[in-house]
Amino acid sequence: MPREKVVKIWDEREVVYSPKRWRYLWEKRENALKIMERLKDFDPVLYGSVARGDVRKDSDIDIFIPIRVPSYLIELALEGLVRRRKIVMATPWHLIKGVIEIDEETSVTFPLLEPTDRELEFYRWGGAIDIWGVKTKERVPGVNKKLILILPTEKGHIEREVMGREPEVAKILGVSVDIVTERVHVLTRRDSIGRTGIYLNEEVPDWMSFEEALKIIADRDPNVRRKVRERGDI
Repeated sequence: MPREKVVKIWDEREVVYSPKRWRYLWEKRENALKIMERLKDFDPVLYGSVARGDVRKDSDIDIFIPIRVPSYLIELALEGLVRRRKIVMATPWHLIKGVIEIDEETSVTFPLLEPTDRELEFYRWGGAIDIWGVKTKERVPGVNKKLILILPTEKGHIEREVMGREPEVAKILGVSVDIVTERVHVLTRRDSIGRTGIYLNEEVPDWMSFEEALKIIADRDPNVRRKVRERGDI
């Protein structure tokens, strides 16, 4: 999928969803709920466009577990659904995460080290709801990759530009102004230099646990090793 660029809009605009777009949303929500039910002991959240509602046919279903738990418990809960396993890290300063891909559009992400409050704010920034929110068809505000604030309405959503409204956006999302200014900086810089900036994206063999794979990576990579030492042993 082509990388989305930051765009500017004048003040705000309203988007009214077609019946087809509503159908895409509720179908993706139904698929997400099946996965989240399996993971209910780990407080899973659905985040991104499927939480906000501004989906397209090819929108991903992204589920995040906000607490650190042994990876084998997550894999047991997803038994029979695991297609691919990866360890990812956006930059040397970001959270190290395990990713389990269910299918081409669905993935479950979880922290391999204890997450900070700032790292958890990232998911509220994009819009996140818990399993009850999915069941009750709740939709939440969040910011997309184009740096547009999505505000759900009964007919669709309203779009507002984030840049220049950082304090307002932080208040609406219930996050710190720091995370808003950080994301604005990261996404605008990415557009200017043309890089996505992912530092680590390594597949985990079927016969190896996520924790074992992370130890091997830490042994060879000083940035990963430093992060592991900062957060405690794996």
